[in-house]
Amino acid sequence: MSSIKTTSDHPGLNSLQPTSSGPTEPADTFGAPGFNATRSDATRSDGTSDRSGLLLRSDVPSDRVTSDRVTPDRNIPDRVTTRKPWTASQNVLFRIAFVFFVIMALPNNWNWYKNAVSLDWLHLHYRDLYDLSRFSSGITLFGNKLFGSTLLGYAPWLITFLFSMAVGVLWSAVARLRKPDPLPYNRNAGPLLYYWLRVIVRYRAGIGIIGFGFTKLMPTQLPYPSLGLLNTNFGDLTAQKIYWLSIGIVPWYEVFTGVVEVAAGVLLFFRATTFWGAVLLFGALADIVYVNFAYDGGVHGYSSYFVLLSGFLLIDYIPSLYNLLIRERFTVPFTYYPTFTGWQRYVRIGLKTATIGIFLVLLFWLQYVNFRYDPYKQPAQKGVPELRGNYNVTEFRLNGRVLPYSPLDSVRWQEATFENWSTLTFRTNRAVPLDLSNGGGAPMRDLNRTFELTGVAGGQRVFYYDADTKNHVLYLQDKYRPGGPRGEGGDEADAAKSQKLKPKAAAAQWIPADALATIGDEDSRIDPIARSTRRTKGINAERRRDVERNRMLLTYSTKDGSRVILSGISENKDSIYVVLDRVNRTYALSGSTLQAGLY
Repeated sequence: MSSIKTTSDHPGLNSLQPTSSGPTEPADTFGAPGFNATRSDATRSDGTSDRSGLLLRSDVPSDRVTSDRVTPDRNIPDRVTTRKPWTASQNVLFRIAFVFFVIMALPNNWNWYKNAVSLDWLHLHYRDLYDLSRFSSGITLFGNKLFGSTLLGYAPWLITFLFSMAVGVLWSAVARLRKPDPLPYNRNAGPLLYYWLRVIVRYRAGIGIIGFGFTKLMPTQLPYPSLGLLNTNFGDLTAQKIYWLSIGIVPWYEVFTGVVEVAAGVLLFFRATTFWGAVLLFGALADIVYVNFAYDGGVHGYSSYFVLLSGFLLIDYIPSLYNLLIRERFTVPFTYYPTFTGWQRYVRIGLKTATIGIFLVLLFWLQYVNFRYDPYKQPAQKGVPELRGNYNVTEFRLNGRVLPYSPLDSVRWQEATFENWSTLTFRTNRAVPLDLSNGGGAPMRDLNRTFELTGVAGGQRVFYYDADTKNHVLYLQDKYRPGGPRGEGGDEADAAKSQKLKPKAAAAQWIPADALATIGDEDSRIDPIARSTRRTKGINAERRRDVERNRMLLTYSTKDGSRVILSGISENKDSIYVVLDRVNRTYALSGSTLQAGLY
């Protein structure tokens, strides 16, 4: 015979004392019979003490009990349905889930751990903390394919699940053959492990979605379209680009989506609000999963990851929700969690405070600095002020020969745009390779920030330039990079692909030393508050592993920017002479009051 005293936060339920009889439940079961537990004590029925130092708190009687007593103070039916102990099959499912979600919550790349211990905490970049919150997981020791297919990126999930099934079944077999442990505490291993598994999943989901949400809260993930993008024909945009721009043109809505994601993450940090955080996260990210499939957005895998984690957290609430909403019975959820005392309590509070301080407060500040001075999807360097704007190509000469305007000409520029930052775009009637990425990743050099290029067809050319304003010379490089990553890649993915390509000569080999002295170092041409160790190292590393690109060297002359004359050497080593006349275009889209960068 065993008994369990339970209490509830509801004042009318504190006298409820369900009892149960029958054989003692084997180890790893949820009911945890064999001890008395209340909100304030954890004295076992056999008089033994807890050797772990934890006071166990259990609101889970070992039998399903229903009380129809009506409390006189609230006149509410005191009908409470409590959980039964876990069955043998439920124990097996838990063990499989435990192995699966622990593996899915941990980084599977050694570089993550290497970067985590080498951070320069005095000179952080937003991406330092973002990469701590976002990483790949699952078993990938044998690659990312199963039976020769990536399964749309879900192959590592299935491999991890198959591995977890094998471990879970083996674990259950060992537990069945093992002699009963004489320590009653070990009978509570099931609910205790379940509690810690939920903690791991809660914090993994919370930290990850906060990092993801901040890039929308301060809109840098889906930037406001550049002039070159606004000038692009709608039919020349990929489906993915259309969706991203449809969010980017309404930045305050993008901010709202960021608020939803960050709020979901914050709610997951606390046990009392876990349900609401999981519901919010599941609903918001399930929509993003569908959108990425519908528009070929490329980040369906990572968004599905949060749907998986939040769905697991919601499973625990299904019985109570069913009892409340379907059976329409008054329901008080019963939960299990340990009580921490002494040093354990201080460690718990310290770890939670550090997590909130780093990933909510510090990351918010770093993301703001990135939004303000160095938005990661668009160049940070200011363009030449007098050149900014849209231009008609009034005259175009190739090797001294005038090419009259023709929409069918594959050489002559049809129109040109100088952005607020260091980018020149122009269009020709010639097919160019299409970059299907979304312009993400973590590039530190402006040359490698390609959102204004990705997903754009129609002969659109995009060149980054370094300007020697003393001699009025532009050193231009094509921003299209062969073999670029698909989707939101990172430094590691970029490096792996770039190593297979032909390195290009250093900038000093084609830009004269006196011009470089005028142009200055890219790392120092940014507000000092935005400089970081990662940015400095990243710029140097990207220079070393860059690839061969098309280049142009053009001199420019203008009085007030209304007419600009460009002359020099084209990417094909031809002599070109271009006359540009500024045109003021009126767009149906009004300018945004919330744009990233200072130009």
